[in-house]
Amino acid sequence: MTTRVRNVLVVTFVVAGILSLGEGTRIYLKAILAQILLQNAWSQTRSGETNVKPWPWAEMYPVARLQVPAHDEDIIVLAGTTGKSLAFGPGYALSSASPGDADNMVIAGHRDTHFAFLERLEMGETVFLETPDGARHRYLVTQIDILHQSKTSVMEPTGKKQLTLITCYPFDAITPGGPMRYVIRALGEPVDKAESKVPVRNVG
Repeated sequence: MTTRVRNVLVVTFVVAGILSLGEGTRIYLKAILAQILLQNAWSQTRSGETNVKPWPWAEMYPVARLQVPAHDEDIIVLAGTTGKSLAFGPGYALSSASPGDADNMVIAGHRDTHFAFLERLEMGETVFLETPDGARHRYLVTQIDILHQSKTSVMEPTGKKQLTLITCYPFDAITPGGPMRYVIRALGEPVDKAESKVPVRNVG
């Protein structure tokens, strides 16, 4: 290899590295800006506005705030579970109970971003859901299931104040999607002692 060829290769690799770094920085800054805009939209929602889009062309809007202090999680929940919504935060299944209602509210999120912490969430831990009226609802994790995506009964009404958090499984999968789901169910307090006495982890 001649010196000239070697120098061209070095310059090529350096330029490629700079361009790669620039793209990574752009994506990182874009993510930070998106979170700032989401927080601002949530503040407006808390002030009484409805369906506040974080930016004009957004297809989603904040509906709640999910907090898990034990895992240092504080996440804005967005309306809908489309791909564009889930790219910026966990999504509220619009067909399920409204945030804070006395029934089953379903929230879905990606396993490698906003819902990666679900893998560390344990039985009996506390999850908080803040609603637009400023109320902070407390839930206790009572069941963790690994289910096939066809088991849609986890999204059905239960008649109990409940949060159902869903993400893809396994967490360390290389390819996106897959047929299995990791499902966490948390009951709103006050929790009936008979129901919370023996929490279970099921695989089915």
